[in-house]
Amino acid sequence: MFAVLKTGGKQYKVSSGDVLRVEKLNALAGEKVQFNEVLMVGGEKLIVGDPLVSDAGVQAEIIDQIKGVKTINFVKRRRKHSSKRTKGHRQQLTLLRVTDILASGAAKSGIKAAVNGAGFVVPEILEAKAPAKAKLVKEIKAVKVKEVAEKVDVVSEKVKAPAKKVSTAKSETVTPKEAKVTPKKAAPKKAVAKKVPSKITKKTIKKTSEENNNGS
Repeated sequence: MFAVLKTGGKQYKVSSGDVLRVEKLNALAGEKVQFNEVLMVGGEKLIVGDPLVSDAGVQAEIIDQIKGVKTINFVKRRRKHSSKRTKGHRQQLTLLRVTDILASGAAKSGIKAAVNGAGFVVPEILEAKAPAKAKLVKEIKAVKVKEVAEKVDVVSEKVKAPAKKVSTAKSETVTPKEAKVTPKKAAPKKAVAKKVPSKITKKTIKKTSEENNNGS
């Protein structure tokens, strides 16, 4: 008897006792899970789903959480760029063993459904941590309430305090623009001396004598 199941976006053809690697499941080693997405069940009678086979399931036991082969991604820019980048990646996988294939009655089996996920949840740990988380939340809320109350008190005190009176009197200091500008006194005019001829000729002597006679 075989079945075709779907998990992690892939399809696997399995039969009872097969060991296979699938995309990481949200479960611990040793737990039992059930795949409810069954596309086909084969045996004495072939059942093909539309798209899934109703009430069919594949049960498996988790062996271990492993990592796949390391893949290297190398990127290089050519021409005028000398940048290189190398990245490595190992895909997280789950190793499991198929224990049973159910053509019907999977809904009443009581085994938890297989769910893909990067991590896993343990109910006991969550229950143990829940009270501590509640205490932390209460303490944080109390601190925040105190901070808000203190801020409100400070603001109320500032509002109640009387405002300082602003003096309306003008300051005694005088700006350069307001200062009086004293007009500058004009400099006294210099007396212009009469030009004296450099050479004394007969004409100049006659003119001076005539001027003297006229003046007398």
